Amino acid sequence: MIRGFSARRARAWVSTCALLLLAACGGGGGGGGAGLPLIGTPPAGSGGGSGGGNPPPSVNQGKSGPKALVVEIDGLTHSALRDAMAQNKVPALQSLRLAPAWTGGANGTPSEQPTTDGPGWATLLTGTWAQRHGVRWDTADQRIDVKLAPSVFALARQNNKAAGYKTASVTSGPLYPLLLASEAGTVDSAIDCAGADACVTERASQLIDAGYDLLVAQYGAPAAAAGNGLKSDAYQRSIADTATGIGQLLARIAQRTANDPKEDWLVILTTGHGLDAFGSATGLQDNGNKTVFIASNKTLAALPGVGAAAPADATLLALAAATDIAPTVLRHLGALPAATDYRFAGQALQAGTALRSLSAKTGADKRSIELSWTLSGNTSAAVQVLRDGKVVATLPAGSTAYTDPIVAASDGLYTFQYTVVAGEASVAIAAQISYVAPEAPVTLAPTLANGLVNYYPLDALPGVDAKNASTLAPWAADANGGSLVDDGYSAPYKAKALRVDSTVKNASGMAGYRLVQNNDVTTNAAVTAFTIGFWVRTDNTCSQGVSNGGTVIGNKNYTTGGNAGLAIGLFGSCEIRFNVGTGSARADSNGYSLSAGQWAYVAVVVDKAALTMRGYVMDPVRGVQMNSTAITTALVGKLGGLGNGLGLNEDGTGLYYQRESSSPRGAMDFNDFAIWNRALTSAELNSIFKSGQPLSTLP
Repeated sequence: MIRGFSARRARAWVSTCALLLLAACGGGGGGGGAGLPLIGTPPAGSGGGSGGGNPPPSVNQGKSGPKALVVEIDGLTHSALRDAMAQNKVPALQSLRLAPAWTGGANGTPSEQPTTDGPGWATLLTGTWAQRHGVRWDTADQRIDVKLAPSVFALARQNNKAAGYKTASVTSGPLYPLLLASEAGTVDSAIDCAGADACVTERASQLIDAGYDLLVAQYGAPAAAAGNGLKSDAYQRSIADTATGIGQLLARIAQRTANDPKEDWLVILTTGHGLDAFGSATGLQDNGNKTVFIASNKTLAALPGVGAAAPADATLLALAAATDIAPTVLRHLGALPAATDYRFAGQALQAGTALRSLSAKTGADKRSIELSWTLSGNTSAAVQVLRDGKVVATLPAGSTAYTDPIVAASDGLYTFQYTVVAGEASVAIAAQISYVAPEAPVTLAPTLANGLVNYYPLDALPGVDAKNASTLAPWAADANGGSLVDDGYSAPYKAKALRVDSTVKNASGMAGYRLVQNNDVTTNAAVTAFTIGFWVRTDNTCSQGVSNGGTVIGNKNYTTGGNAGLAIGLFGSCEIRFNVGTGSARADSNGYSLSAGQWAYVAVVVDKAALTMRGYVMDPVRGVQMNSTAITTALVGKLGGLGNGLGLNEDGTGLYYQRESSSPRGAMDFNDFAIWNRALTSAELNSIFKSGQPLSTLP
């Protein structure tokens, strides 16, 4: 049963329909749902139903031509469906071509969205991620932003002017009809089956018989059964029952095709998100939750991995995505928008070219956007790049990168819509840049030399403090995870950086690096304020931020933020959090965002006298983020933490990842690590970020 819909309510629904035979049972808005008479009575339970007590018509209603049925099955995982097909437990679905796919957007980028019901349904209908469709939660107040992301219904209708063109949705989940409430007049029959999957089969069968051109249906029983475990009898039964119901829809389609060979149906089965090993939808960006599937009745040239198991690593993102479904359906219906108006984050899977992994990042000069993508299949056509609907570059065939110079009047956050076209394949991405105008100051504030007590350029190993007032070394000599990364993090100069890889550990699990000051600013009573600042880059998955988070730097036991000391943590969605604790109390400043794979400047300013902690995250995509929180004298007294020094990609014990085993170990890159014995101003910190110059260039 769907979440939030009780078995008692389901029985009441079925009983009411059985007693009254009302067409309105399971009906909904849209003008056509309640008006269609039921064919037979939906049986109790969440399974397949009869698909119609009457035989399918021998003469087709509606017009001929291309039609599409899209079925989303909540809670059905790729592996469960693949196993069921391998064991012939779902005979009605055996003819479909099944492939793994992914959802959830790219972690650590503006496209990232929770792997839950609402965002997944919005992506299915719009072919976009949350940064465009706007649905980020599973709450009743969420609506698809139809101005930025019109639904597949709207686009199908807009590009098909034939009289009598009809669209419909039939949903079991109560959340789904709400998400499209802002888009009026695009769905002829929007039927809310109020949690009864049998109703979905009945009403979808009727709509197929009636000749509807685009039908999106949703089943919910596997999601509810998954709570019993993915190996449970209840879950396996729900899969078989749901497959039986879908099989009845396929039989109706087969009958229509037999009646009229010119009727061409595309059928796609999918799910909104994956599940973890316990059958729960956690919303995280791990592979279990990100893995979905696409199954089709047609061979789709750009759908890789048909019949294969889903990869258990980052190569998942090289496969098809949930955003490919909408453009695939629209191409089949002859309604795919032109490149100048293309807004989908996926491509039509019929294309002979597979255009994947389109990404955008800010150039090192902070005045350009670097696009990259991969190509496979037919790569013989020239590649076009469009910005906001206009061609800005035509590249040689096979090209996989382009740097777009941006010209703007002033500093600020700017967003652009890019579309890359290669042969028949098009993919779009919204790119944001924290732009630094050429006329803006590009030099460091000279005052940054004042109060600088520790400074590590990190251009060589071992790292040496230019002030000769501290040491930096691995937490354990037999777990040296430090290495030099030779890719400069800003345009004015090329520099190496320190990569601290916490996967390199000793037998006790100790990892990371430790900075020990000769005169610790956190405990020195003569130091009334201090600043710690550094450039940092996390990996593309922000793997340290999963579950309990990772420690960017910390001098405390960070198992809880309440423990005594100071820490900067990295959590899911590449969120930075600043924390201090006493052992019994704490203060936090949360909600800062990093862009995965890009260099950002991070700083914490602690004013012991004014009792404030200010956090700064200066990101080339997200812009300058700053906030302040109050601290107490008790917190000031415990700023020194464990007194063991400051961990890099570890906490003040060197054993954080050993204790918090659900937070995966990974790499963090650091550069220009500095500590001042005073509170830097926002202007001083901005000069570091905007100039991109190392402190070593100061007089």
